[in-house]
Amino acid sequence: MVNIDEAIIARLESHGEKFEILVDPDLAADFKNPEKDNVIIEDVLAVEEIFKDAKKGDKSSDDAMIKVFDNTDILEVAKEIINKGHIQLTAQQKRDMQEEKRLMVINKIAKESINPQNGLPHPVNRIENAMEETKVKIDPFKSVDEQVQIVLKAIKVKIPIRFEHVKVAVRLPGSVAGNAFSVISKFGKILNEEWQQDGSWIAIVEIPGGLQEDFNLKMGELSGGDAETKVI
Repeated sequence: MVNIDEAIIARLESHGEKFEILVDPDLAADFKNPEKDNVIIEDVLAVEEIFKDAKKGDKSSDDAMIKVFDNTDILEVAKEIINKGHIQLTAQQKRDMQEEKRLMVINKIAKESINPQNGLPHPVNRIENAMEETKVKIDPFKSVDEQVQIVLKAIKVKIPIRFEHVKVAVRLPGSVAGNAFSVISKFGKILNEEWQQDGSWIAIVEIPGGLQEDFNLKMGELSGGDAETKVI
């Protein structure tokens, strides 16, 4: 639990009522972030109270909480305030969160998209440049998946791009096939597999288009250079 002197205010106004809580600035931002689901509300709060005016120490009434939240449970109401209200983050916090989310969006696009003109993934710097040119904004509180769609729509005017999965045929020596399942599962899913008479293992694997090069390198590393891969 954060020290009250270091806490900031999270505020929600609704139905003519105002509710405030004192929260840890970093944990509150993490709690509101859809990509971070391991933060518990008890750790976020500096004090387990719902205020009408936190600076004056005026507590919110049960009637007001029932009116807006249909609930007087402090922890449940606090969750609503954080998720639906406004958190008074510092400028640096906002910048840090925005940059973290920006990198997550870029990496997801780079991994899962391709250039439909040649079937190859776009380099990260090309995606970054397209985002800068289109001035697309990143919201630190929206999910990566939601913002990926926003960014894709914006940068399509600058670069040919689309999300696509590809099917890759892979052949590995039988001696390493047993280790292949856990490695391949990190890239995509095995659609079909069979053992060959020479003892080798072949499979059809579906992976995001942007991971083709990484997949090929990993298969080569796994097999000591004896892997064969081909997009089909």
